[in-house]
Amino acid sequence: MAAVDPSPTASAPDGVPLLRDRSELGSIGPIDFVDICTPTGTHLGLTLWALGAGYHVLCEKPVAIDRAQATQIREAAARAGRIVMPCHQYRYNPAWQQMGRWLVAGLIGHWHLAELGVYRPAADAGVGGEAPWRIRQTESAGGILLDHGTHLLYSILDLAGNPDAVRGWTGRLRHHSYDVEDTAQVALEYPDRLATLFLTWAATARENRVRFIGAQGVIDWQGGVLSLERAGAVETHDFTAQLDKRSYAGWFAALFGAFADALDRGDGATSMADLTRVATVLEAAYTSARTGCRVPVAL
Repeated sequence: MAAVDPSPTASAPDGVPLLRDRSELGSIGPIDFVDICTPTGTHLGLTLWALGAGYHVLCEKPVAIDRAQATQIREAAARAGRIVMPCHQYRYNPAWQQMGRWLVAGLIGHWHLAELGVYRPAADAGVGGEAPWRIRQTESAGGILLDHGTHLLYSILDLAGNPDAVRGWTGRLRHHSYDVEDTAQVALEYPDRLATLFLTWAATARENRVRFIGAQGVIDWQGGVLSLERAGAVETHDFTAQLDKRSYAGWFAALFGAFADALDRGDGATSMADLTRVATVLEAAYTSARTGCRVPVAL
């Protein structure tokens, strides 16, 4: 294991070599995979470099921001015989997992409307109290739709499948100094249901909300509290402790376990399909926002 960070102030855990340039990786011995934890705008280049060097790849979301990038990665992975997995760790969020169990069990009947909302006062400050890369197009490649919207997209796609079409809107409502959108709204259209995503860095407080409305009830998640309402009764679960950032290590442990399993099976198709469908919907959302038109999705 080694960390690569060109910053002169970077540090690594005890016992982990800290390298200033990725070209030095070969000097420390055999390496099975690289974990790319850099700004979004660098993901494509670093992923292609890692595959070309013969490494498997675990990469922060989104790995690709459009179908063309996903195709480049798929072809490079096939040539290298290596696996690329996106860091879709919210899949292991216990509240999402509980909602998934309720929906699969049909406890609210056929659901026809999903509403997913993320509210933040500003872009995540990140390490050091500043977030220059998230608000600069050259480094981030996009705003809140890429940054947090990716988590919502793979989460809803897991539950609803691929949409027929996408409508999107992006803009700057508050942070006009940002190079990227601080607010986005996306509608995913299905034959018999609609999922809406609203994300903003222009709120006054931090808040998350998810709601599924079905023919026989409602699932509602606000903050750390998840509730199921049906037949006049309400079942409530408090996930506050499990959703605290200090608990995220458990989510990542599950993600790393899935990555290791994929390596053992030699299964790169599943994760490639995962990152490709997210990239395809992201591209459709930004295209719709730019053109004002409904964009069909073909996957």
